[in-house]
Amino acid sequence: MLGLMPAHVASPPQLVLVVGAEELLVDRAVARVVAARRAADPETEARDLMPGSFSAGTFAELVSPSLFGESRVVVVRSAQDLAAEDVTMLTSALGELADEITLVVVHNGGVKGKALLTAVEKAGAARVDVAKVTKPTERIAFLRDEFKAAKRQITEEAARALLDAVGNELRELAAAAAQLIADTAEDGKAPIDETVVAKYYSGRAEVSGFTVADLAVDGRTAQALEQLRWALATGTAPVLITSALAAGVRSVARVASAPRGARPADLARDLGMPPWKIDKVRQQVRGWTPDGIGTALLAVAEADAAVKGGGDDPAYALERCVVTVCQARGQGARG
Repeated sequence: MLGLMPAHVASPPQLVLVVGAEELLVDRAVARVVAARRAADPETEARDLMPGSFSAGTFAELVSPSLFGESRVVVVRSAQDLAAEDVTMLTSALGELADEITLVVVHNGGVKGKALLTAVEKAGAARVDVAKVTKPTERIAFLRDEFKAAKRQITEEAARALLDAVGNELRELAAAAAQLIADTAEDGKAPIDETVVAKYYSGRAEVSGFTVADLAVDGRTAQALEQLRWALATGTAPVLITSALAAGVRSVARVASAPRGARPADLARDLGMPPWKIDKVRQQVRGWTPDGIGTALLAVAEADAAVKGGGDDPAYALERCVVTVCQARGQGARG
């Protein structure tokens, strides 16, 4: 199955369909496709296209043969939200992809855009189904798998304690697991138990990364910086904050690209979000433009690289990121 495809595979299929609404797992499935391409050609370029910023001309250029035969992975996100003319452009290209191109179409699996999903399948796409993680037992299993992948173990009680401390968002759980694994590396193969989780996470729930992210997405610079500093002072891991910022900005991007008149219940089904979150993000969307969203996503990516070892001062990188995200709200809007 492609979803389990190891990175050393020479090359993925030219057409891949990723179906599911669990963002982190979808991103990982896409990353495996890119990694497989880069294993064969390290210079492979990866390009993302989303509804609202999908350009027929750009897409046609990206999936056409290049003069020098450069390897490329083109990822079309939230394909169920594409405009009719963009769907036509995409489907017309399915049987004409150049050998050096891999096209990845990401669909949330709902009823919306079902005709496109069917067309991609009929074109011979390798399909990757991403299951939605909804139950506590599934999140516990997810945590165990995160530690297993790092050749570490976590006890059932510790996994439950970590879930209680961090919350249900998979990005936050994955970031917390990575932080624990890194912070306890000197312990070798010793299992992580409740004592270890309590040491790192007791008293850290006062300010979460999502508190900071919500304020930043709302453009409230002073409050976001204040909460960021308090979160860092009380021990919130920087990777949890960048993860929350990424989730916040991407939620805005997804809701912003959805039809304006859609009901919250329909959007919840199509986007894989609970209705209460749709209502919340709809309030946050006001003031955001495609240019601003692009600027914010780039700032979060740079901060994420910095806090994971690419920079000397994670706190400064986070402050700069928060300021940029706040300022990006309204970027390109007409006064």
